[in-house]
Amino acid sequence: MKDEKVALLVMDLQFGPLWGTYKKEETMLVIKKLIKKAELEDILIIYTQHEELPGGFLVKGSQYWQFEQGISPRSKDIIIHKQATDAFHNTSLKDELRKREITRLVVVGARTEYCVDTTCRAAIALGFNVTLVEDGHTCIDGVIPAESIIKHHNYNLNTVATLETCISVLPSDQVIFRKES
Repeated sequence: MKDEKVALLVMDLQFGPLWGTYKKEETMLVIKKLIKKAELEDILIIYTQHEELPGGFLVKGSQYWQFEQGISPRSKDIIIHKQATDAFHNTSLKDELRKREITRLVVVGARTEYCVDTTCRAAIALGFNVTLVEDGHTCIDGVIPAESIIKHHNYNLNTVATLETCISVLPSDQVIFRKES
């Protein structure tokens, strides 16, 4: 992929979505390392922040809506406020990426089976390649255990593609933001 421009997409690392998640501390450590790496390499970092209407759990400004301790977007980072599992739905995300000529997203975050999955799939449909960080997303136990949900999504999303774009699943230690020239 020539002239690839990459952004790190950090999804919903808020008190509410992270509450009770599988291997939260380990996952957060991976994500924080990738954030630091992106900062050092001057890679665009985009944070999503999910919010719900009044009466919901993630009402804007509530304690559950706030970013998790240790997640502090800088003034140069972009924060996308969203109200759907698809971070592109009724947000400026696509415009922000196009304006900066981003071609690939490295995705980490909370709630594998909801926002992470939906946004990865939407991204390739919109023409972006995606690298989902295998050990950089988490969820809670549901009908099936969280560990199985994560394994299932890592396996299945690694097979999803269009004719032009794809989702690749890689462990964090193999994530490269810039190709060597």
